[in-house]
Amino acid sequence: MKCKLDVVIEKDEHGYYAYCPALEGCQSQGSTFDEVLRNIQEAAELYWETLTPQEKESLLQTRVITTTLEVAVA
Repeated sequence: MKCKLDVVIEKDEHGYYAYCPALEGCQSQGSTFDEVLRNIQEAAELYWETLTPQEKESLLQTRVITTTLEVAVA
């Protein structure tokens, strides 16, 4: 079975940081974008393996919505 998860990836001076908002505590890092993407996928798959069937069903019903805002800056 496959499911799609939203992932947030941020870049800073140390590399990249990623987390899955729907999976509390599921996060990873990497030196490159490709590395952090591989790492967060592995983290999400391992996280998913720890869940009970009821937790999996609940998460399959969860949706994270992202959007873009335009704000005024001084």
